Amino acid sequence: TLVSTLVGTAVADFHFISPGGSNLWWVAQSQNTLVWSCNDSPPATAYQLLYALVNNTNPTILAAAEAIVANIQNSDCSHTITVQQAVLTPATGYTLIFADTLDQTKIYATSEAFEVKALGAAYPPTSATPTGSATSTSSSSGSGTASGSTSSSTNKANSA
Repeated sequence: TLVSTLVGTAVADFHFISPGGSNLWWVAQSQNTLVWSCNDSPPATAYQLLYALVNNTNPTILAAAEAIVANIQNSDCSHTITVQQAVLTPATGYTLIFADTLDQTKIYATSEAFEVKALGAAYPPTSATPTGSATSTSSSSGSGTASGSTSSSTNKANSA
């Protein structure tokens, strides 16, 4: 139907921009910013509030996905993660997940894998852009992939 097509299109556009890939990392024990492709008019039943989790492919680094922020407004388009919200061990293989605030098994988007560098490492340059694809998922129309690019103004918060 037309409605499911429109919902599927909006969901396919929803993805993480930063961090992700080898060019966009976070720094341990520091403020870091996540940036996503927010939608000005998201579907009425989804994506208004988001629940952010962090995961790692190595269970010795992170045994399971951990919540870092609840109730993020989709329309904010970015959010600064404080040192207290995400205490992460320097390593590769991290991903961010946006899930439903009431049911974290409903995954809306997963970032590209990224690295958390040691305290004192430089943030990515503001000219850095994603190198691959992030995934967005919809329960109504399956899943898709989307890639994004950033401008220097989008990632300015990473250097804060």
